[in-house]
Amino acid sequence: MTGSLQIKNGTYYVVVNLYVDGKRKPKWVNTHLKENCGKRELDRKYREILSEYENAPKVEKSSVKFSDYIQIWLAECKIKVDEVTYQHYRADTNNHIYPYFKNLDIKMVDVDRQTLQTYFTEKHEHGRMDGKGGLSAKTLKHHKNIIHQTLELAVLNELIPFNPCNKLTLPKVERNTYDFYNLNETKAFLTAVKNEPLYPLYYVTAVYGLRRSEVLGLKWDSIDLENKRLTIKHTRTRCDTIIEKDKTKTKSSLRSFPLSDEMVNLFVRLKNEEKANKKLFGSEYIKNDYIFKWQDGRPYSPDYITSRFSKDLKKHGLKHIAFHGLRHSCGSLLNEQGFTLKDIQEWLGHSDIQTTANIYLHLDTKRKENIANSLANSLIV
Repeated sequence: MTGSLQIKNGTYYVVVNLYVDGKRKPKWVNTHLKENCGKRELDRKYREILSEYENAPKVEKSSVKFSDYIQIWLAECKIKVDEVTYQHYRADTNNHIYPYFKNLDIKMVDVDRQTLQTYFTEKHEHGRMDGKGGLSAKTLKHHKNIIHQTLELAVLNELIPFNPCNKLTLPKVERNTYDFYNLNETKAFLTAVKNEPLYPLYYVTAVYGLRRSEVLGLKWDSIDLENKRLTIKHTRTRCDTIIEKDKTKTKSSLRSFPLSDEMVNLFVRLKNEEKANKKLFGSEYIKNDYIFKWQDGRPYSPDYITSRFSKDLKKHGLKHIAFHGLRHSCGSLLNEQGFTLKDIQEWLGHSDIQTTANIYLHLDTKRKENIANSLANSLIV
């Protein structure tokens, strides 16, 4: 808390710097000490008044509505996060958080822990937009992040003295369980879809354990046929719109793989098909450098890949897994074949080895069986 001493009508006042809506609003506090008072007494009174306001809320009642300030935060955060993150923030804000608090019609300074707790409790029980139950613990964690950052901005701008979002009770985020294929199932899958249009995309995804955004982001500059290397440089994903980025999710996602002879042949065939399609469609061909696309050059939509994958599994009577399950299938096969967690982390591009451990360590049943058998045999009496 800051302030200054001023004299008015022969009496000392402490001018305390308060803030309303982020703007300085000085408050004059009478010390009741005349200008001829002692310096020691004046200094004591000055510190006493500042301390009183230091321990009280630093702001006067602000007229800013919490719902409006969420939009202020959203606009400010746009300049510091990437487009994918921003679109996720905007969707959660506009679909859930903003409408709820706008309807509540509550001011920023009146938001307390119970207000926020009520929001999360209601969303957990009845938050789905289709009316079929509540939002997941993971989704509520994302909502808390948005609300917490909004309130932190309010604290920074001295609209509120502290963040009431710090001690909420949220449902526990359970560890994800992942459906994936083992070695035989992966072979059966690739055999079954051999003649499907998306087979090359499926095969590349399964071998390298790519994310959907990574396999759809593959461009011809990612493929070095001469040196037999594939490098992840670009991503293509969908939030509210299709987002194309010439960068990966994290630094660790920027990785390179060797190309087997079979993989080289696959990309050569795709390049030749692209040339033939350009000639076939002529001026109507949509020129771009993406590898996986329709015959007329249109890049595949992320949603189409997910939908087509599910239909292909059903068509061939295969066990249903999500498209992302091909990535987990790759990781589990590496784990099964004895590769270390560090190997798997680097192959899949995880930024944190703990992520790799959380996903794949519990799948390491074969080595645990060997340990159990070894211990049992060594303790036979």
